[in-house]
Amino acid sequence: MKDHDAVIAGGGAAGLFCAAQMAFMGRSVLVIEHSGRLGRKLRITGKGRCNVTNNCSIQTVLDNIPRNRKFMYSALNRFSPEDTMAFFESQGVPLKTERGNRVFPMSDNANDIAEALIFACKEGGAEFVEDEVKELIIENGKAVGVKCRGGIYRAGAVVIACGGRSYPKTGSTGDGCKLARSAGHKVTKISPSLCPVVTEEREECAGAMGLSLRNCTLTLREEGNTQAVFEELGELLFTHFGLSGPLVLSASSHLTDIGLKRYLIDIDLKPGLTAEKLDERIRRDISEFPNRIFANSLGRLLPAKLIPLIVARSGIDGEKRVNQITREERSALTGVIKRLTFTVKDMRPVDEAIITRGGVEVSEIDPRTMESKLCKNLYFIGEVLDVDAYTGGFNLQIAWSTAYACAQAVGYSE
Repeated sequence: MKDHDAVIAGGGAAGLFCAAQMAFMGRSVLVIEHSGRLGRKLRITGKGRCNVTNNCSIQTVLDNIPRNRKFMYSALNRFSPEDTMAFFESQGVPLKTERGNRVFPMSDNANDIAEALIFACKEGGAEFVEDEVKELIIENGKAVGVKCRGGIYRAGAVVIACGGRSYPKTGSTGDGCKLARSAGHKVTKISPSLCPVVTEEREECAGAMGLSLRNCTLTLREEGNTQAVFEELGELLFTHFGLSGPLVLSASSHLTDIGLKRYLIDIDLKPGLTAEKLDERIRRDISEFPNRIFANSLGRLLPAKLIPLIVARSGIDGEKRVNQITREERSALTGVIKRLTFTVKDMRPVDEAIITRGGVEVSEIDPRTMESKLCKNLYFIGEVLDVDAYTGGFNLQIAWSTAYACAQAVGYSE
């Protein structure tokens, strides 16, 4: 005998959205959340503003998923960014699109997104309980419920939406992967993704701490290899330990085996200028103030916090008069501005990552329904799956799309 049509382990973005969709279809749903507050991680995403999705095509979402993108094709075609925006606006949350097609609530308040999901769940009759799922109940190759600290809950379907291991204080402790293993699933290595980077040139970065660059190009490459692993125009931030910001977070998705591989980050501070045009600009600035010392001559060209670093990297004496700078020295300066290189030492700890890379092996999951291929009536959605994307609302779109696919499968099952 079952207590509910579905029990969902995890009251985050994917779990709540899945519950709301099932409830809309008249299914009895129980959401089990152990952290004490529903949508806790969702409430702090996007610095508390919540980047709900990206206002783009399905293909663009796929292009922003570096691994296992094919797995998402079916789910995204069933529930796209356009569908996401329509859903939240239908729930009374007006949205806006900002730079990079990032979509936020008009209020800039992530709580509005979380509360809209909770309201939708309650309106459909979904129930909530504060408890911790400790074990799956599997009988005759089928998931029929869960064992929790507070008791046993039997259901026609069990949905694992526990998230990864990022932001563990919000409840993302990796329990979903433990449950997956207990059902025989392979779980790929869990590591930080969308995570700030520690550089070997830590002191240089600390000298520019707090500086945000808006229009620069970041290129990530392996040492000794000229081919870029990742390259994009956008924003980055200097910190006391290294580098952060949207470009760095996205680049971090490609950092693997840091101990075995040596990665370099090249920053083009003036991507809109060729080396020749940049040299012309430098010569023009020199001609206007020929008696200035070099260290005081770059204020028009570069942010003040970055000048000491550039002066040091160029090898030009900061006290030298600019009218005495040679062609070779100008060439060195141009080279530094067009390729300011930092060496990746490590990523920040997993609890500082926005999401985690790795999770339940997707080859063992039906991409149309999110149901396990190893255990009937067992489903996995959201960050617990081995699918992650770049920053920009794409990871939440993965949560919405996988949750919708699961809800449709359970909602229309006999």
